[in-house]
Amino acid sequence: MEFDIPAIIRGYARGYFLMANDPDGELAWYTSNARALVPLDDRFRYPKSLRRVLNQERFATAIDRDFRGAIEGCADRETTWICDDLKEIYWQLHQHGWAHSFETWQGDRLAGGILGLAIGGAFIGESMFFKIPDGSKVAMVKLVEHLRSRGFVLFDAQMNNPHLERFGAYTIAAEEYDDLLARAIATQCSFLP
Repeated sequence: MEFDIPAIIRGYARGYFLMANDPDGELAWYTSNARALVPLDDRFRYPKSLRRVLNQERFATAIDRDFRGAIEGCADRETTWICDDLKEIYWQLHQHGWAHSFETWQGDRLAGGILGLAIGGAFIGESMFFKIPDGSKVAMVKLVEHLRSRGFVLFDAQMNNPHLERFGAYTIAAEEYDDLLARAIATQCSFLP
């Protein structure tokens, strides 16, 4: 099935995101009054224990090396909002250059990663996963470094949780988010090196 990719990008560019209520449910557009952001400035932080893992260089990073594997990793949980239609939408967005996976690897094994959309200078994080402990945490640190190096303005995490808060994630009101999103989308950036 072909999806209307330009319409989907317009939805994300207006601050909405797609979700299914359950793995077999229908997709719907959602937004929130308080939006979670991962800081791209000096407010970004991570636990000291993770610093040791980073210094050990146990993980290599890659972009889009196994995009489908990243989708499946994100969907592989007891309760998921990533239904089959959404997997296909992510795949089509990827084929059109909008969706990307930022992955960590141990040898030839996918360790973890973050799935998201890059629109201008906005990276809209959709989901993250790990198959090897610390795989997604290392992906978070390395993705923030990557976004900084590429001049991104915004790392949207959509909804906050205790895991994201460990990295300095915070929430802003919808009006402030809308202004920041518009500025970020107007910024010329390329996610790919």
